[in-house]
Amino acid sequence: MSSSVLAGLTLLVLGESHMSLQNHLTEPLNAALVAKGAKVHSIGACGASAADWLVSKKVDCGAVQDNNDKLQLIGSAATTTPIKELISQNKPDVVVLVIGDTMASYDKPAFPKAWAWQSVTSLTKAIAATGTQCVWVGPAWGKVGGKYKKNDQRTQMMSQFLASNVAPCTYVDSLQMSKPGQWITTDGQHFTVAGYKSWGNAIAEAISKLPAADLKGKP
Repeated sequence: MSSSVLAGLTLLVLGESHMSLQNHLTEPLNAALVAKGAKVHSIGACGASAADWLVSKKVDCGAVQDNNDKLQLIGSAATTTPIKELISQNKPDVVVLVIGDTMASYDKPAFPKAWAWQSVTSLTKAIAATGTQCVWVGPAWGKVGGKYKKNDQRTQMMSQFLASNVAPCTYVDSLQMSKPGQWITTDGQHFTVAGYKSWGNAIAEAISKLPAADLKGKP
C-alpha cells in the first residue's frame, strides 16, 4: 500500500448530493483513499454547482467526513464555503471535485453550456490561483428516467464537456468505470450502497494511477 502515489498526500474532496447523505459516496471513497495512504477531508453539498464553491451558498443538505471518522450530516444548515477559504484551512495537496450530475441539467431540453463553462472555469481558475493541484471526477452512468430524468446521452455529453474544460485539473472519467446500468440506482441518479462502493473504489484506483506530477505538483 505505502508505494501508492497517494501516500502522505492531503486531499480535499468536494461533491454534490452523491456526497451529502448517509450510505452514499463519501464513506466508501474516503475509505478507499485512506487505504492508499491519503489524508482526506470530504464535504458534500446537495445540488451545488462548481461556481457555488466560490461563495457561501445555502443548500438543502450536506455532510462532512474526515478520513474514516463518522460521517457528519449537516442537513438543512448546510452551506458551501468559498474554495480559497477551504484551501487555506485544509492546506490540501490536491482538491478532488466530484461534480457533474447537478450541472448536467438532465431535465432541461438543452444542456446550458455557456453557464456550465463559466461555472467550471471560474472554479478551476480559483483553485489554480492557489497553486493547488486538482482532479475532477465526472458523472457515472445511471439508469434512464427517474425523478432527475437522468439519461445516457446527456451523461456522456456532460462527461465530454468536463473532459474538455476542466484543465488545469486532471479529468477522471467515471464512464470508464462501469457499463450503463451496471450500478443499480435508487432513483436513476443515486446508487445503492453497492454501487457507491464500486464507484468509490474505482475513483480511488483511478486517482492512484495518475502521474505523480498531477498530484504532487511540478518539482
